Amino acid sequence: MNFSKPSFVIFLFLVFTTCAWAQGQDSLKSITTYTGSIGFTNNGISIIPSFSLNKPALVTILSWRKNKFSVGPDIRITPTLEKGGMLLWFRYHAIEKRKFSLRLGTHPALNIQLQQVIKNGVTYEISQARRFLAWELAPTFYVRKNLALGLYYLQGNGLQLDGPRTSHFVNLTAAVSRIKISKNLSFNLITAFYYLNLDGNDGLYLNGSGTLQHSKLPLSLGSTFNYTFTSTIPNNKDFMWNATLAYIFRKTFVRKDS
Repeated sequence: MNFSKPSFVIFLFLVFTTCAWAQGQDSLKSITTYTGSIGFTNNGISIIPSFSLNKPALVTILSWRKNKFSVGPDIRITPTLEKGGMLLWFRYHAIEKRKFSLRLGTHPALNIQLQQVIKNGVTYEISQARRFLAWELAPTFYVRKNLALGLYYLQGNGLQLDGPRTSHFVNLTAAVSRIKISKNLSFNLITAFYYLNLDGNDGLYLNGSGTLQHSKLPLSLGSTFNYTFTSTIPNNKDFMWNATLAYIFRKTFVRKDS
């Protein structure tokens, strides 16, 4: 198997995080957490919000975490399975303090898009899967109990000659959580300014998302918008939005080793 230099770095990073997790299993307390959301949206927006499916989509985000290591799929795909994205996150939660946290992660991914091909003079529309490897760095500063400021960096690499080859995504976020609307109803708000560079083309964007949750119901209602300040990236859309209804869950198990 031939690795490009960025892909080889990502591979080594994955090995490092896995070893770090394994070394941490000697602790006296083992905490395992299962979290996730399964929802439906009118427009499947990517983890890089300037990209979308432009079609309704099923969105499934799951995570299994044990102590500092977590793994989980992130799937956004149309009901017909003709367009979408599927990735598998491997994450290491290196620092988790009251005022600061640091997360490292990497993932392989498949991106599925419709393409036209000509065979024997006849044009067909097929679903093409492109392969990617990416890694992330996510420091977060907690200003107050429900106010956090974050910096997020995601670097991606395409593993085929056609399509995007190298991307850099830098995101500055402010998140306000558990805004009380009523006794059982709360609202979470995230705003972000981000820079995206895709094979030398770039753009500046504003992104925002809000989620409404009920403390006694495992459901959430959310919406995301994305606005372009300036961009030279091909096929860029000036404005996008979506609405998502999701089922959410969280289970935590604590085991004390003898």
